[in-house]
Amino acid sequence: MKRREFLSKSTLVVGSSMLSFPTLLQAGSEQSTNAVVSRADWQGLRKLFALSHDYIHLATFLLASHPKPVADAIERHRRAFDVNPADYWHEHFMTIDQEISAAAASYMGGDASQIALTDSTTMGLALVYSGLTLRPGDEILQTVHDHYSTDLSLQLRAARTGAKIRQVALYDDPSAATVDEIVSRLKTAIAASTKVVALTWVHSSTGVKLPIRAIGDMLNAVNNQRAESDQILFCVDGVHGFGIENVDVTTLGCDFFIAGTHKWIFGPRGTGVVWGSDKGWAQCTAVIPSFSRSYDVWLGGSTYDQVPIGEHMTPGGFHSFEHRWALPEAFKLHLQLGKANVQQRIHQLNSLTKQGLSQLKGVKLHTPLSAELSSGLVCFDYNDMVADDVVKAMHSKGIIMSSTPYRKSYARFAPSLINNEQEITQTLAALTTVR
Repeated sequence: MKRREFLSKSTLVVGSSMLSFPTLLQAGSEQSTNAVVSRADWQGLRKLFALSHDYIHLATFLLASHPKPVADAIERHRRAFDVNPADYWHEHFMTIDQEISAAAASYMGGDASQIALTDSTTMGLALVYSGLTLRPGDEILQTVHDHYSTDLSLQLRAARTGAKIRQVALYDDPSAATVDEIVSRLKTAIAASTKVVALTWVHSSTGVKLPIRAIGDMLNAVNNQRAESDQILFCVDGVHGFGIENVDVTTLGCDFFIAGTHKWIFGPRGTGVVWGSDKGWAQCTAVIPSFSRSYDVWLGGSTYDQVPIGEHMTPGGFHSFEHRWALPEAFKLHLQLGKANVQQRIHQLNSLTKQGLSQLKGVKLHTPLSAELSSGLVCFDYNDMVADDVVKAMHSKGIIMSSTPYRKSYARFAPSLINNEQEITQTLAALTTVR
């Protein structure tokens, strides 16, 4: 049987089988009956998590616990797939990605058509950097502060295209970094051959938050002096600002914004997004075949100009659908709380943490005190101890924290929306007893 005939016959089968399984669609599409949290209701939000109360959790940015609306949505989809996976998938696969992208756009800005869905920040970085149109001799300018995922994705692309990579340090002492220094150092490093600037919004190595808007303005001025074919693409790993900072990605001045959604957003584990500008997507090709409407193009039912670019760039194949399809609930939850409220609360708790650490004997704070250049990560040294030893000692006191996974490792706190002032006070008191 030809594939087109199979799809047509499968659709008929699905349509008729749904008549026999009325509870199937209800199982997956019914709305959550959970109480909606009020704006800035931090105590109410904490009750939506199954997180143990035996610990103070200051590392939830690594991998989120699912809040109840997200967990309930995952369970609804899982149950429907288990009851009848073929029917449930056929009922949704042609439209569900569009709905998820629309939910993402309602939170992050931009048009849903410009958003691709991924499984993680790493996957998003690899998809973008593997697809960029580069010529031999083109330069990719990145920094020494980026994560391994950025480093290797860029190295692999350079090896395949003949492009070259150069790294620049945007600051020497992170705690003393300034906007002018960061922008000036980057501008000075730009060469005539620079085609891509790849940056990380919030450095998980130091907690420094880059002034992306100011950098975008500087790069726009540079591009205005260049021919269109030589203009610089600005790519941002935004994961540790996404879910904290109250911004619309279209106003940042970048061409690509890449982030996992299972960290600060509290989305389902194994989910992420990529937003691209029209300019950005025009210079990026897909590396993994997409499904949904792109699959219909292959069957001859439509053409690629009828498929939104974000959907075309979304990797196809079979994913953990119950997780991906539950992602809109995370965006809804953040919008219920209020983006401005979320930003204010996380900065409040992090400022309290930094101010407290700066007053403790034996602490060397590496993250800037200023909210302009920091976000939700606080990095520090304590009493010349190895960072992992600090983490272990604090864990024995009921506090879960982390260390930075870089060649130079620091101890790291990450106060988030599930924390409160009392926990910060307890944490700082506990640190003073670590030897």
